[in-house]
Amino acid sequence: MKYALVTGGSRGIGRAVAIRLSQAGIPVVINYVQNETAATETKAEIEKAGGQAELLRFDVSQPEEIEQAINAWEDAHPDDFIGVLVNNAGIRRDNLMIFMQNDEWQKVLDTTLNGFFYTTRRLLKRMMTKRDGRIVNITSLSGLKGMPGQVNYSAAKAALIGATKALAQEVAPRKITVNAIAPGFVKSDMTADLDEKELSKLVPLRRFGTPEEVAALAAFLVSDEAAYITGEVINISGGLYT
Repeated sequence: MKYALVTGGSRGIGRAVAIRLSQAGIPVVINYVQNETAATETKAEIEKAGGQAELLRFDVSQPEEIEQAINAWEDAHPDDFIGVLVNNAGIRRDNLMIFMQNDEWQKVLDTTLNGFFYTTRRLLKRMMTKRDGRIVNITSLSGLKGMPGQVNYSAAKAALIGATKALAQEVAPRKITVNAIAPGFVKSDMTADLDEKELSKLVPLRRFGTPEEVAALAAFLVSDEAAYITGEVINISGGLYT
């Protein structure tokens, strides 16, 4: 059986993606690091609706934790494989670059960019052997246009876009697709500190997006209908590009 792994799947966009994929009939592995309560609630909601979900705790920035967790999962699922990966885990540590501390820079890159690298590398071999895989990277409008006060976040998300395009070409012969979604302002824990009323004025559609709207796009990209789409970065930003 083919499973989907959603990193940072306990809250926000990750939670919405996990729920939406389960609605499409895909068993979901919900990754989390600290908030076990939120992860358990997401799992319970999926199961209540008749879906299948499991929890898998590891820090995406720590390759040893990833290896141990996925090894244990594979040992417990000898006939299954993780054929869908949604790299959603990410953090913000906003600051003007002149005031930015080393750890504010490093932690953002470790989670967003290194987390993508470590997790994807670990799962690619099985996908390539099976000649079947869907990888969706959650990047950001910040990675396309850059945002003041987010040099670290913009850099990490821009690098993720480049990695998406490169990896898509590497694995396409094995029938694996790799795409990225670039959300603009989306209602979530990560944007809770932003002034939604004022920032919505910058968006042509005059509102923030919802995690469910991003999840709907992710579900399409991992579906059979999207088998001929790879190496793409799709904006979901209400028309906010520049």
